[in-house]
Amino acid sequence: MEGIPFPFLIPIVGTISGTLMIVAIVAIVYWHKSREKELQVHQEMRIREMEHQRRMKELELEIEKAKASQTKERMNAKCE
Repeated sequence: MEGIPFPFLIPIVGTISGTLMIVAIVAIVYWHKSREKELQVHQEMRIREMEHQRRMKELELEIEKAKASQTKERMNAKCE
């Protein structure tokens, strides 16, 4: 029994594993920040979409009111 078969690999493996841990931590942090940014963009887009739908409904109501007033004016003009 000699113990560790390749003792010269210990510093190399240690250096590589330490570097990989740092890379993994940086990758996880970057992924988390990009995910938060993506969710924020989706939320802003949803808010804009809801505002757009509200504006479109308001415009539809204005169009209906305008049509109704035109119809009423035509009816009054025919009666006179």
